[in-house]
Amino acid sequence: MAEALRLGHTYKGRTAPNPAVGAVVVRDGEIIGRGAHAKAGGPHAETIALAQAGGGANRATLYVTLEPCAHHGRTPPCANAVAAAGIARVVIGTLDPNPAVAGKGAALLAAAGVDVTIGVYERRSRHLVEDFASAVVRGRPWVTAKYAMSLDGKLATRAGDSKWITGEAARRFAHQLRSEHGAVVVGKNTVGRDDPRLTARPEDHPSASRPVRIVVTSEGDIPTAAALWEATPAPIWVACTGAISRSAVKRLTESGAEVIRCEGERGKVSLDSLLRNVAARGINSLLVEGGGELLGGFFDADLVDRVVAFVAPVVIGGRGAVPAVGGKGVTAIANAFRLREVTRRRYGDDLCVDGYVVDVNEFFAHVAAPTREFKGRGRRRA
Repeated sequence: MAEALRLGHTYKGRTAPNPAVGAVVVRDGEIIGRGAHAKAGGPHAETIALAQAGGGANRATLYVTLEPCAHHGRTPPCANAVAAAGIARVVIGTLDPNPAVAGKGAALLAAAGVDVTIGVYERRSRHLVEDFASAVVRGRPWVTAKYAMSLDGKLATRAGDSKWITGEAARRFAHQLRSEHGAVVVGKNTVGRDDPRLTARPEDHPSASRPVRIVVTSEGDIPTAAALWEATPAPIWVACTGAISRSAVKRLTESGAEVIRCEGERGKVSLDSLLRNVAARGINSLLVEGGGELLGGFFDADLVDRVVAFVAPVVIGGRGAVPAVGGKGVTAIANAFRLREVTRRRYGDDLCVDGYVVDVNEFFAHVAAPTREFKGRGRRRA
């Protein structure tokens, strides 16, 4: 299952609206087939692994991070293909979070005589599909807040200088994070101050065409000379309100951007409206990179699911320096966002604190299996 999870992570962030899934076929203690779902409309992980295993799949065991589907979509049901291949046992990381299909794949396999085990590396398997789970259960994308700050909690100096707070190793991991999300979101001030490209580098990596780059600005006032426009063909979306002028729309579209009109909220883009808009365009996950006011807006609206914060061993100081998270904030510590499942990693001299605001298991509360084992007719494994 660990290998299946590794395979699934290969395409995390690039399979929307489908989930990322990994699968391996094991016979006589050896992996004879591997597969990962790469994109919507492409073959599913189980199908790829079975094809690689060939005839060896008969009486073998399939490990798959997500319950095989039992419905017709762009591709035929995987559960039927698994049963037809002669697989004797299927080990599933987690059931499908979609309440309309959860448990049906496992039940179909059991009815076909396949032994089914559910819940191996369950939490890791659920985190692999956290973006898909958010989309099908809440109807909105998964949101990760990512930022790099000094020891005193600053994003930039009072003059706006922020390059570079963290070192090269931390920035490499930040690019990996970008590749695992469907879109990267920043505010217009970040474009003007940091002039980011918002690409997932290295650009010859398969993820270079993603993620979608989104700039939030009420009136569409983005510098046309920004590095954003010179980067790879990754799409650029500009989220604005009805206050945007026709001339600004014309300028942005002629530059290659898609203008997304969102509802306004106190003169700013409603972040709820933004999430609904990007969900309708097939985006399952957002990486919000700043600046501080945009990050604060997402926290104030209770729209953050995960936090990845880099802390560099530098002190900036100054009352006019830019705080890591702006917005209104909370008035009582009891109401502060307290992370769970916290991990700490070092990247050079920088510390990364990574944790969750939500419990991913909440997306699966309605799809708990009646039992962790489904016994089929007892196909004997080779």
